[in-house]
Amino acid sequence: MAVENALRKARAVAKADGPLAPALVLGVDTLVALEGRIYGKPADEGHARETLRALSGSTHTVLSGVALIEDRQERTALAATEVVFRTLDEWSIDWYVALGEWRDRAGGYGIQGAGAALVREIRGDYENVVGLPVATLLDLWPGLLCAAWARG
Repeated sequence: MAVENALRKARAVAKADGPLAPALVLGVDTLVALEGRIYGKPADEGHARETLRALSGSTHTVLSGVALIEDRQERTALAATEVVFRTLDEWSIDWYVALGEWRDRAGGYGIQGAGAALVREIRGDYENVVGLPVATLLDLWPGLLCAAWARG
């Protein structure tokens, strides 16, 4: 699902024609999976609380699909990172939800902010949990660093 969503995002941009047509397009989509259930971005505070309760005390997987379209050639990859949440009491959930950091975040948390307090450990790529699996992107496009450096 994450790879398909990333590919759809990239295709939507890549289909542009004319002088603004991009030669290279990157699409990324991230979701959280726990016991066969997908947790995307919570719709509201109640949904955020429900999501955090579900993740509390468990190990979930953060999945990011990466899609790269270059000169109409499509390449895709999937990054997976396990995240172990602390057991959260209602006070902790209320505190985090009140911060508003859950908005627009798969799984209802941001590990790079106050959401780090919810996490006990991660197994895998931290950048994937943040939202852009850099190592996976570099595997998909090994010349990225050289191209960026050449542009200086």
